[in-house]
Amino acid sequence: MFSDITLQELFARKKEEEHTLIDVRSPKEFHEATIPGSINIPVFTDEERAEVGTLYKQAGKETARERGLEIVSAKLPDFIAEVKAIKTPKTVFCWRGGMRSKTAATVVDLMGVDVNRLTGGIRSYRQWVVSELDKKGFKPDLVVLNGYTGSGKTAILKQLSRDGYPVMDLEKMANHRGSIFGHIGLEPSNQKKFESQLVQKMLQYQDAPFVFIEGESKRIGKAMLPEFFYEKKEHSTQLFVNLPIEERVKNILDDYEPWNHPEKFMEAFQVIKKRIHTPVAKEIQTDLQSGNYSNAVKLLLEYYYDPRYEHTISKFPDDKKITVNADNTDEAVEEIKNFKGIQVLESK
Repeated sequence: MFSDITLQELFARKKEEEHTLIDVRSPKEFHEATIPGSINIPVFTDEERAEVGTLYKQAGKETARERGLEIVSAKLPDFIAEVKAIKTPKTVFCWRGGMRSKTAATVVDLMGVDVNRLTGGIRSYRQWVVSELDKKGFKPDLVVLNGYTGSGKTAILKQLSRDGYPVMDLEKMANHRGSIFGHIGLEPSNQKKFESQLVQKMLQYQDAPFVFIEGESKRIGKAMLPEFFYEKKEHSTQLFVNLPIEERVKNILDDYEPWNHPEKFMEAFQVIKKRIHTPVAKEIQTDLQSGNYSNAVKLLLEYYYDPRYEHTISKFPDDKKITVNADNTDEAVEEIKNFKGIQVLESK
């Protein structure tokens, strides 16, 4: 007989050995939010789930259960084969630890495959995430990377992470670059997915002396930073990366590749067009239409993003602002590593 385990028991087992989490909900549910590191082996497709749900509402629980059993029975061989192919210990879960995970665990167990079922399903995990955020506790100091748009802050964070420094990439968690064009080519995370990743990183670095993050606004795409984390960021040490505008234009083109999504860039530009001096706005639009992206980006920086950035940094007191001057992101990384404030934090 399969075993039911609690979320805390699951965490303990994952610390001791490699463990595979199997989300048996529909692909749409899995895509919206899951427990990080899980794989999706759905009991129902999105369409089948909708059909069973409609039957439940219109014809009752028994009719819905019979149709669900009919659907599951037809796909049992493939489902069992997929689970059997996983050689590590495994735990299945659904939304509340209900019929879908119970059915999956039962049939797999009948075929002689050891499996656990998560009590409370992903709902118990979501409740845990919320409770962790409600503690409003994150001990490490934050070192916040700021800079004009295109200063390579994300690239700097990635290099610092590769070099072994503690980094929380908030834009990666939000799957959004943090600007009006930031969603293009990406699918932004919803709040649940963002908070789940944030909590995982907070626990990972809870005992670190400091953590590098990027200077984000409270909203990043579809996600909102928790109030306590945002306030901590606002009152932390602020590093301001200063690169030449030519380097910034190059960084933006390398990151966004606007030629791959010309219509999306034009669409996003229309949102801010009215905030830019009319002759300049017309020139930017012409450049976007003709594919002259370098000049369009340069004008956007000079007439839209840079003035907004200068207004934003004016709120920080001078004793919290440290400027990092560099010709490119590689130089900026080395300057940051050699910053005396970082060395002091490392020695804590």
